[in-house]
Amino acid sequence: MSTSTAPDTSLRLNAALQLLQLAGHELPDGLAAGSQAWLQAVIDGLCELSSRDALTGLANRRQFELTLAREIDRVARAGEPALVLMADVDHFKKVNDTYGHPAGDQVLKAVAQALLDCVRPMDTVARFGGEEFAIILPNCPAAFGQTVAERIRRKVELKSINVAAGASSGVDVSVTISLGGAFAPQWVRSSAALWVERADRQLYLAKTTGRNRACLEQPAVSQVSAEEKGMLFGTSQFQDLFE
Repeated sequence: MSTSTAPDTSLRLNAALQLLQLAGHELPDGLAAGSQAWLQAVIDGLCELSSRDALTGLANRRQFELTLAREIDRVARAGEPALVLMADVDHFKKVNDTYGHPAGDQVLKAVAQALLDCVRPMDTVARFGGEEFAIILPNCPAAFGQTVAERIRRKVELKSINVAAGASSGVDVSVTISLGGAFAPQWVRSSAALWVERADRQLYLAKTTGRNRACLEQPAVSQVSAEEKGMLFGTSQFQDLFE
């Protein structure tokens, strides 16, 4: 008679622990290995790891899109103003070509920190891809949008970044960023794609009119598109969470 045995999950767990260790994530002290609290800490660590960009430590694109969807739902329900900024490092390819990709990575990490230094704890800063970043600013009135964007632009412009350059001990590099921003239409259920597209159009404008500048969509309350009108009384993406 054959006997069944429980599947061996130790290798999968070991792989998860190794992944957390490589990412520098340490489990809380005092937890017994294999206990419920220990397993929960492992799960929490993996969830955190899956939401972060490995290079900069910022939220990754997946987390950005999830947060943006929640913000869209909140804006439609509460009518509070919200701003999305898209930012792109100017002439980043030149940094890589001149100093190498490791130097480019150092620049991206420095820019990421500069962005974090300019926002509130409630804001979300994400690496959107490559040298492009995205920022979600909930409850950001139109009167402050341009001020925030300009503060970010100026912070990066003035930052001196010491990077390794071949055999050299290091060289100071300065970069600039271009930003484009769009406000969510209040009391309207927009979509992530439409909101980001509007901000991207402003980013393109900043790039094509000289770079190192911030362009925000005007007027702050955008014209409501036909697609958004169709979603105005649609079902919330998170309605099931409130039932």
